[in-house]
Amino acid sequence: MNNYDLDIRRLRERQGEKWTQYPDDVIPAWVADMDFQIASPIRKAIELRLSRSDCGYPVGVEASGLPEIFCQRVSERFNWDISAHQVDLFNDVVQAIYFGLLAVAGDGDGVVIQTPIYPPFMSSTTATKRRLILCPLVNSAHGYEIDFDYMRSQIDRTTRVLLLCNPHNPTGRSFTRKELEQLAEIALANDLTIISDEIHADLVFKPSGHIPISSLSNEVAEHTVTLMSASKAFNIAGICMAFAVFGGDNLRKKYSQVPRHLRGGVSALSIAAVTAALTEGQDWLDATLAYLQSNRDYLSAHARSNWSDTIHHSPEATYLAWFDFSAYKFSPDPCTFFLKHAKVALSNGARFGEPGQGFVRLNFATSRAILSDIVSRMDGAIRSR
Repeated sequence: MNNYDLDIRRLRERQGEKWTQYPDDVIPAWVADMDFQIASPIRKAIELRLSRSDCGYPVGVEASGLPEIFCQRVSERFNWDISAHQVDLFNDVVQAIYFGLLAVAGDGDGVVIQTPIYPPFMSSTTATKRRLILCPLVNSAHGYEIDFDYMRSQIDRTTRVLLLCNPHNPTGRSFTRKELEQLAEIALANDLTIISDEIHADLVFKPSGHIPISSLSNEVAEHTVTLMSASKAFNIAGICMAFAVFGGDNLRKKYSQVPRHLRGGVSALSIAAVTAALTEGQDWLDATLAYLQSNRDYLSAHARSNWSDTIHHSPEATYLAWFDFSAYKFSPDPCTFFLKHAKVALSNGARFGEPGQGFVRLNFATSRAILSDIVSRMDGAIRSR
């Protein structure tokens, strides 16, 4: 059996939230975990640590060598040249977002967010007592676009942060250089700090390509904290490690004002796993990206042929498909409808902000057989309603 021929009975033995949240008659296609086996080098690195009982306190960030490994990788992948001293480690990207909002903004200060959006963008802003400035993406005939004029009109003198998600979750947009340049222009004109969640950077489908916004210029970098992780691309979210790249020393100093020990620490196993992923996992990732692109194309074609009243734009990145089922008027919402009538668990679009009402997000990072079962069940539910 290859990495993409999955036994759903074995998947149900997993103890993570994706496969334990719902009863066994439900196929989960919600939380952003892939169903595939992790890359062999990662497995071997973890097994080697365990075989040596080597799970004590890990070495520090510098001694781990990970900043240098990360710098080399982003230079090769994204033509982004940074130095190891700019790189720090966090437990995960969301944690680093919270730290950033506490570090560079005060109570009531504005945070620009492009909805629909990964829910922690909104919850982190409200939890830290910052103010949401919602600038919805425009769902056009050509896909999701940024309304730059509207964004400019919403920014005031107490706006401090542009909280960017690129590649964008849930729409699957991989923003172009021109779009990023216009966002950067707005940020610079208003002295905004850009906190850029680029966790899906390694999951971009050709012909699109990922461009770190910090790579646009030295001036943009000075205003930007870039957040990346191996977790999504290499299916190791539970390992817990993220990279923060500080484009300027001033931003790093601001982050340092929040007590470092509040972050907790990375583990011996996370160091081993992420090192293996970044240095030996590219062949696995290339093959997985090809499989994901095939699944994406299959799903998009199925939607065009069978869900004629659905609005869907094939994602340029991520393994997450974003569907507008509002025309079907499912009650009380499409997510609940498909869970009840199709036994398929999807993400409720309403959790991604008001523009997500009537939408669902579907994770297609699974075997073609399981994905076919998911859409077949959804077809049956639609026909029988």
